Amino acid sequence: MAELRVEDVAIRYDTNDDGGLIACRDVTFDIASGEFVAIVGRSGCGKTSLLYAIDGLLQTAMGRIVLGGKVVSGPGRDRAMVFQAPSLFPWRSVLGNIKFGAESAAKKDELDARANDLVRLVGLEGFEGHHPHQLSGGMQQRVNLARALAVDPDVLLLDEPFSALDAQTRELMQVELRRIVGVRNTGERRLTTVFVTHDLDEAVFLADRVLVFSSRPGRVREDVRIDLPVPREPHVKRTTEFQEYVERLAELLEEKP
Repeated sequence: MAELRVEDVAIRYDTNDDGGLIACRDVTFDIASGEFVAIVGRSGCGKTSLLYAIDGLLQTAMGRIVLGGKVVSGPGRDRAMVFQAPSLFPWRSVLGNIKFGAESAAKKDELDARANDLVRLVGLEGFEGHHPHQLSGGMQQRVNLARALAVDPDVLLLDEPFSALDAQTRELMQVELRRIVGVRNTGERRLTTVFVTHDLDEAVFLADRVLVFSSRPGRVREDVRIDLPVPREPHVKRTTEFQEYVERLAELLEEKP
């Protein structure tokens, strides 16, 4: 059974119109345990809405989302979200922010050890006692990612987490994310990752598969498998194979429904 299954999902927002605003509809796809899947599409096509529904923050108007054989009905510790903005607590240190989500579910000694492991994993050794205002944007997103991983989720959901970063930092964070997910997937439990982005290069570089959404109401227009070696380094972006994938995604986004 697939780790994550989205079945005929529609998401609707109530408005003054009788039918409301339909963000996406008839969305169906499977994601196997340990897969990294990116979702791309035009603004307003329901990408982020679907991510929120997988996290249990939004209810579906139709269809259902199934994780590990159980229907998603609300937030749970088996999922963790990384938002576009770091949203860190300014009064907490790096370690304090990382620990926050798992404080009620882990013993202090276990939590301290896990947080220190995550500091090393995301490359923030020496910054444990720093506060958010003392960190660069890229470092803040590293803390945000570590905080999500601290709850030891089965599914990691990321909503354009690198969009506010400069080009050089963004590329570095892409490499780091692939590395971090790869490390997490060396154990018995594998981490399933769903990543929403507008950046086609980013989608091809990160993902095992890219789901291309149509314009609103969004649906899966095509499921594109990215057959490039893993781990990936930035130089792969200069290859013909990489550019062919990017061009294919761009063509799909330009096609009329």
